[in-house]
Amino acid sequence: MEYKYTVLTNTTIGAFMSQLDGNIVLIALPTITRTLHASAFEALWVLMGYILMTAVLLLLFGRLADMYGKVRLYNLGFLIFTIGSGLCSLALRGTMLVFFRLVQGVGAALIWANNAAILTDAFPPSERGRAIGVNLVAGISGSVIGLILGGVLTVALGWQSIFLINIPIGAFATFWAYKKLKELGTVKHERIDLPGNLLFAGGLSVFLIGLTLGALSGYTLLDLVMMVTGLVALAGFGYVELKTPTPLMDLKLFKIRPFTAGILSNFLASISRTGISLVLTIFFQGALLYDALTAGILLIPFAVAFVTIGPLSGFLSDKYGARGFTTGGLLISAAALFGFAVVPGDASYSILASLMVVSGAGGGMFVAPNISSIMNATPVTRRGVASGMSATLVTTGALLSLAMVFVVLATSIPLDVLQAVFSGVTPGGSNASNIALFVNPMHTTFLIMGIMSLVAVVPSALRGQKFEGVPESKTASVEPVG
Repeated sequence: MEYKYTVLTNTTIGAFMSQLDGNIVLIALPTITRTLHASAFEALWVLMGYILMTAVLLLLFGRLADMYGKVRLYNLGFLIFTIGSGLCSLALRGTMLVFFRLVQGVGAALIWANNAAILTDAFPPSERGRAIGVNLVAGISGSVIGLILGGVLTVALGWQSIFLINIPIGAFATFWAYKKLKELGTVKHERIDLPGNLLFAGGLSVFLIGLTLGALSGYTLLDLVMMVTGLVALAGFGYVELKTPTPLMDLKLFKIRPFTAGILSNFLASISRTGISLVLTIFFQGALLYDALTAGILLIPFAVAFVTIGPLSGFLSDKYGARGFTTGGLLISAAALFGFAVVPGDASYSILASLMVVSGAGGGMFVAPNISSIMNATPVTRRGVASGMSATLVTTGALLSLAMVFVVLATSIPLDVLQAVFSGVTPGGSNASNIALFVNPMHTTFLIMGIMSLVAVVPSALRGQKFEGVPESKTASVEPVG
């Protein structure tokens, strides 16, 4: 097998596993919450803890990848992810599962910090969009399968099986990556920006804990202090990055227009996209009173549309440039989200499915060309940190999206009803009263997400025309074509 296809196959397994894990846990969450006697807050952090650990470590791992080799850290990521999956299956309490999910998130961060960079090193510019598109399709396919497999495994074998399934796949992929993948880029040894790491990780964590904890019982002074402290730490992170000689974020990369436009639009698009599955899952189970497996199946149109459009958009962007596809995709997504924001609570499933298809198509149209544009714009010696920066903003956007959904729900719905939904217990009241309870917060969340998608159009449209790539020998200060 030609080496670039070996790379594509292995990185595709990584993308598949990490995305499978996200939705498989989402669907199994009510059973996990009920079995482990976890609170709604712990249940949320079973989801968010994994993503948070990925977000706060991606920049560090991107820098380490440029210093010590992308493949070496990628292989380590597979190993840690597999071990973390085994630990999750052994959890006896909600807090234990949250902690083990953090371990799993470390492995996911190592994988995602290097995935796109390894692909970019292996494929020529004319094929990168297609390769990244295939990789993304595998990830979304994992999401689709996770929606069904999570319900099937939980019912048939218990919730522990959703983590145990990762072990044989992860063990094989770890061994294969160790034997077959090789370093193609050069390495550059630099000092680690420890203050920047601590400020970013601490600031984002403290802010999100204060934000979500306060939403459950009303914001106390402590919650507000945590949020303000987190924001101050994040501002301090920005200051440190401007002053340190070896910043965690390589600000020189922001001189490259396609890079800046790509990661900003990706951040905003992530806020607009990630919360869709959570809010619809809550609506299907809490308002329409469907079980978890049925809710998962009903979410499939979104992911199928994403999978269908993703590789085609990536392939065409290699020929015609990214801007038209990314900007058009964001506009399509915004239209679907605004549709969700006004659709009545008793709308037929065919209407909801149509909106999911449009939203998924817009997302698929955007993602692959955008990542290809970012990586093509980045010099080879900085692709590790560039990949980490891009993925950090995506995962940070995902965290803010989930937190926003939770805050709107928790401040609009009685706490006992919210706890019942997260625990997989049918809320009291009639179907009509439950729909009336959920429809306003649903509309609010979709309106916010639609606005985010529309705002993302601005940086996307400013990325320039077709980008031909930065010569591999140039530095990050080289101006892009177009």
